[in-house]
Amino acid sequence: MLKECAIGFIGAGAMAEAILEGLLKRREITSSQVSMVNRGDRDRMSTLVKRYGLEAAKQTIDHVALADVVILAVKPKDAEEALTFWQNRLRPGQLLISVVAGITTQTIEEFVHNRVAVVRAMPNTSCTVGLSATALCGGRAVTEQQFAMAERIFMSVGSVVRVDESAMDAVTGLSGSGPAYIYYMAEALQTAGMHAGLPAETARQLTVQTLLGAAHMLMESGKEAEQLRREVTSPGGTTMAGLEVLRRFDVAEAMKMAVLRAKERAGEMGKRGGC
Repeated sequence: MLKECAIGFIGAGAMAEAILEGLLKRREITSSQVSMVNRGDRDRMSTLVKRYGLEAAKQTIDHVALADVVILAVKPKDAEEALTFWQNRLRPGQLLISVVAGITTQTIEEFVHNRVAVVRAMPNTSCTVGLSATALCGGRAVTEQQFAMAERIFMSVGSVVRVDESAMDAVTGLSGSGPAYIYYMAEALQTAGMHAGLPAETARQLTVQTLLGAAHMLMESGKEAEQLRREVTSPGGTTMAGLEVLRRFDVAEAMKMAVLRAKERAGEMGKRGGC
């Protein structure tokens, strides 16, 4: 499916690189299929050309404009400028995949005059290690084959779910911003371990392995988080004592409010400046 397609990237930041690397590692595509453009950072493009064996002559606006699949991977603040620049350069029949938080398929379709099929994707930064949680939704003109192609692209960097577009801001608040919440928790656990008397590196190692083990238990056991929590919480034991403190400070409510505020912010970003 993808081996016959030219793949273009608008933007060459960390997300674009992670997707590119995943596609190449999984051998979904070859480097000769790729074209990429990045506004004003020639050193960055030179680095990516060398790192992934891209053909230097293909890293141009004209080659991206001719690609079968174009991935829009710019910062939200740059989305309107990018879409304005590309709106008359994209061609009918292309699939445009946006990984820009907060920007709806309808907004993108209006910018490009409904000339291309649009898929909106919300991956997270874990795609850099091939473990992203990515949600996809499609615009009005997307065919099932094109949607399947988008799924295939993001399966190269993790797992994929389809959602209604009305849920995309919630996805952004949960899994899009979620890694930062986990890192915040990891930071707090490591610091707590040090306060309890552990050396910094020991506290870090124990924290990372604990998070990894818990994630694998959730994935492989098939049990709900609540059930697993109950199974490791003995009445009157150490875990129960610790959980009582988390409840006292209403950590669950804080996590809920973090997700809801991030969801709200995604909506605000989508409305700002008409983009």
